[in-house]
Amino acid sequence: MSDNKLKSIELPSIITVRDLAKEIEASPIEIIKVLMANGVMANINQQIDFDTAAVVANELGFEATLEKLEAAEDQNAGEIPLWRQLIADEDDDALVDRAPVVTILGHVDHGKTTLLDAVRHTDVAGGEAGGITQHIGAYQVMHNNRKITFLDTPGHAAFTAMRARGAQGADIVVLVVAVNDGVMPQTREAIAHAKAAQVPVVVALNKIDTADANIDLVKKQLADNGLVPDDWDGDTIMVPVSAKKKIGIEDLLEAILLVAESTDIKANPKGKVMGTVIEAKIDKAKGIMTTLLVQNGTLNMGDIVLAGLASGRIRAMFDYRGKRILKAGPSTPVQIMGLSDVPEAGDIFQTRKSEKEARQIVADRKGKLKQKAAVAPKVSLEELFERFQTGEVQELRLIIKADVQGSLQPIIDSLNDLNKGDIKVNILHAETGNITESDVMLATASKAIVVGFNVTSDSAARRLAEKEGISIRIYNIIYRLLEDIEKALKGMLEPEYREVQLGTAEILALFHINKIGNVAGCRVLKGEIRRNAKVRLLRDGKAIFNGELASLKHEQDDVREVRQGFECGMSFKSFSDEQVGDIIECYTLERFGG
Repeated sequence: MSDNKLKSIELPSIITVRDLAKEIEASPIEIIKVLMANGVMANINQQIDFDTAAVVANELGFEATLEKLEAAEDQNAGEIPLWRQLIADEDDDALVDRAPVVTILGHVDHGKTTLLDAVRHTDVAGGEAGGITQHIGAYQVMHNNRKITFLDTPGHAAFTAMRARGAQGADIVVLVVAVNDGVMPQTREAIAHAKAAQVPVVVALNKIDTADANIDLVKKQLADNGLVPDDWDGDTIMVPVSAKKKIGIEDLLEAILLVAESTDIKANPKGKVMGTVIEAKIDKAKGIMTTLLVQNGTLNMGDIVLAGLASGRIRAMFDYRGKRILKAGPSTPVQIMGLSDVPEAGDIFQTRKSEKEARQIVADRKGKLKQKAAVAPKVSLEELFERFQTGEVQELRLIIKADVQGSLQPIIDSLNDLNKGDIKVNILHAETGNITESDVMLATASKAIVVGFNVTSDSAARRLAEKEGISIRIYNIIYRLLEDIEKALKGMLEPEYREVQLGTAEILALFHINKIGNVAGCRVLKGEIRRNAKVRLLRDGKAIFNGELASLKHEQDDVREVRQGFECGMSFKSFSDEQVGDIIECYTLERFGG
């Protein structure tokens, strides 16, 4: 569909899937399908940002523009508008030019990482003092005495949502396209995100040194996708490069600065301080390290920062080379110490007057999240059958994970044989391996049940399932799995029980004691281990025992529980094959939704 046939529509900076469906007169299911096709997992009540909503609207025949800001910014714990809107009320006379912020997007294996490395090394070769000493997800280079900030954002399909945020945070997108491969699905997806964010695109035509390079063909493909080369009377600069051989890197940097000159890239260094969280992690020696990109104002040592569900006073601040600094102006990436928690990548950060105010806002936000989780719709087999009876659903959607292919295929075949009643079985995804967060994300977006056979679920998957109300059912006997699904189709399923994780421990040593047998010397890594709860032994990520404790001792005493940080001795009922390094998960079973 060409752009001149698209209907115009105004959308807010944040909108739920349900409200977006109403705005463009489409069904929520249709919206969710488009989101899934673009790698974004969202349920009907989930909020998405403007860029993501604009991509969806574009695919359904609408050209979206951002609604004008309301007069006052919401200072409470509600959803934070995009940073571009937050600086909309800055005094024009106070705005100055700032370094362009560039993100590199493109299809997997087209050379994004290699290109970033080539840009880095070009800068070091040009005399950058000290070189790059650490990776903080963003860095700056100098070209013709002007700074350029690069965001080292991930480019794989699984990080589509992060890429959309990267396009928002950036002033310019460099789209990497391999001239021996051409425009691929992720290339088109990146173009859509850049267009939705209204960010100019510079194309890096990579791998020109390969024997099968076909630059003209790739230019035609890009033109067909709305990026017409400037040498074809279009407005998109395309630079031939070889990231591997470091050819054309200087030309690419020059093109970025040319685009920056024609784009209004400004900020107020003395204005309100705000920007984006690039990444955050826990360092064993330093604690929580957070990388921020300052986009307006000047961040100073000692400032109180609020970012998502994290807050704190800056105790130390470093530039991208690891050098301590006292302040950072617009377009500067910095790494800080001092936040109370690990914020999410893509969170907007701001400064606050007092730690008390910041902590109160975080507490309010957490309270709202709990309320939201409490009323989140639960997705269980029983609930799906009830929805079928009311006419809401016509199929049972499943995500199947099994330990080996030899188990997976018989399960799929047997489940397909159950497609004889009123409710149909629809297997959305089936593969070998443990249940992961991405499986739960898929289940959330499609209102599906996650079923596992002889596998376990990782902690991130369990947390997300708890938050979204997704049912994870794990079996070790195939006929019980099939029996439960069949009962669900007939509405005769027994109440479901699900795991509540209590804690984990690691086996550090083994002892053999006469009349008792093997005793595992353990340290509790997280939470607590309870004598009367269930335990699961994991070896290399696979469950090798699921049962109960025969004994739990702290020093010489029998105890009911052992908490995080303490050591203890355990023995297991009807099992004696434990090894040093095995991980023990302790859990209870609670009725789901009861």
